[in-house]
Amino acid sequence: MSPGQVTDLGSVLGAIDDAGDALCERLRGRRWADAAAAILSNLSDYGFVWVLAAAVKARRPGKRRRRAVAALAIAGCASYGVNRLVKGAVRRDRPPCGAPGSWRDVPPVRRPASSSFPSGHTLAAFCTAAVLSENAAQAAVALGFASAVAASRVHLRAHHTSDVLGGALIGTTLGAVLRPVVDVLLRGE
Repeated sequence: MSPGQVTDLGSVLGAIDDAGDALCERLRGRRWADAAAAILSNLSDYGFVWVLAAAVKARRPGKRRRRAVAALAIAGCASYGVNRLVKGAVRRDRPPCGAPGSWRDVPPVRRPASSSFPSGHTLAAFCTAAVLSENAAQAAVALGFASAVAASRVHLRAHHTSDVLGGALIGTTLGAVLRPVVDVLLRGE
């Protein structure tokens, strides 16, 4: 790759990041938007919401329970491993944290110490949404929630827009690869 290509890519990513940040800036400082972003981010921290969704699916014994447990375990382990691998390779700095003063009224959000690309919250959300969903309606709800998580990470300045777009792309791809794995593991039951 020539130096000009790297600069072109950097310019494109910078433009994407600036556009996403400008869009979020319109809502930053509004208590309802800041609180919603914090709640979404906290619900997805350590996969809490996905564990809850799997628990609801697994409330009765049988194939549905086994599928929910297998989907959660496989998506969780794979998304964690891929996220760590990519973060270690890219080592991108996080955006500057200039939270508005009104954020003191918002639930606290854990500030991660890892590098920025990709967004782990987003990667895990899209991967788990793809693997855990059993039908199109569940997938639509889960992917909608995953998209809201991605937006919350940019709103909170935990990630650049390109970090969440990369996390969504990697997570969706990983989920598409893992979904048949879960199906094969449960075949014959």
